[in-house]
Order: sequence, then structure tokens, then C-alpha cells
Amino acid sequence: MNRPMPPDALLDIDPLDPMGFEPAHELKGWILQTFIDEQGELHNPDHAHISPWDDDLFKVLWASKGFIKAEQVVLGQTEKFAPMAGGWRKARQEKQMIDWFGCVPKFIITIDAWFAHKASDVDFCSLIEHELYHIGAKRDEDGNYLVSQSTGEYKYYLRGHDVEEFYGVVQRYGASESVQKMVELANDGPTISRANIAHACGTCLLKLA
Repeated sequence: MNRPMPPDALLDIDPLDPMGFEPAHELKGWILQTFIDEQGELHNPDHAHISPWDDDLFKVLWASKGFIKAEQVVLGQTEKFAPMAGGWRKARQEKQMIDWFGCVPKFIITIDAWFAHKASDVDFCSLIEHELYHIGAKRDEDGNYLVSQSTGEYKYYLRGHDVEEFYGVVQRYGASESVQKMVELANDGPTISRANIAHACGTCLLKLA
């Protein structure tokens, strides 16, 4: 299944004009079929907590361009939808979600349309999977998923990186267990294909701010 491309209408927007957005329904379906479905071409069991049947768990949005954060161009971002409290403000934000997606999702993944238009399949897949990894589900000490007693759903949260450390600390004091694991995985080589992971994730930059 070929990956969906962004609509031409977004690519035609002048970079000086206000940013445009469009729901990426086809991209959401492709993500489920490619990475989440057990029969998917690039199925990843790390995303087992993302159910293809939980339609409002996450939705995907095209943006007409990226934005600058911490002197980097953001090409993708995962957000846990949390409308600002307060009467009309909250209702207005929820109404926008319903107009776009027909529901109020727990997470929104936004992808730069221009990056998607130009990127190789491998680079595009690496960005999509990066954003999917930000959708986390809490586990207990034994590794079992925690379930909400009121809803019966997993307890989802916005997940950070597996490894977060400064180069200087590793250089001076050595690699921690998690950093060493990352080194071992890198030395083993990619299981799919090598991607040019030069994109910036707005979720990660937000956590660093």
C-alpha cells in the first residue's frame, strides 16, 4: 500500500500566508495498516497498546509547513489533546476537533505536508514511527499495562525518549544502561533500512524547553 500524500491545496499555500491544516484520514488508515496491524508490512509490536479499533485514540493532521522551535524546523509533533479550561474556550477547541475528525481524540499527530511530499519512504516512516512512540501506555512493575477502572482503557500518556543524556556526561562518566542499550542497537544495524533522521519533533523540543 503506497503511503498517502498530502493534498495539493496545502502545498500551494504561500509560505508567507497563515498556516493551513487538513485532517489526514487516509494517512491515519495507512499508519494502522502499516505499523499497527499484525499483518502490516512494517508491523511493530512496540505499538501493541495502540488499538486499531480505538478510533479516537489518535488522529492525524497535515500542516502546510513546519515551524521553528529552538532554532530547528519542526516536521512532526504528537500532542495529548488537553483543551484549555474555561467555558467557550474549551468548547471551541473541542468543536474544532469534532469538525475535523468527528470526535475529540486523545492524541493528535501533526505532519509537515512539505516534508511528506519530498521525503523518501524510509525517512517518512522513521518520522511517523517516532511520533507513534510518543503515545505511551503506563505499565506496572511487572510490565503489564495499567487499565483505568472507570473506562477499562489503558492509561495513556505522552511518552518521552528512552535515552536522554548529554554528550559530555557520557564522554566523562561513561554510558548508562539505557545509553549502552542504544549503542548496542545502533551497532547491530537497522532492521528495516537506514533513514536520514534529521527531522525535528515538536514534542521533543517542547519537553526540552
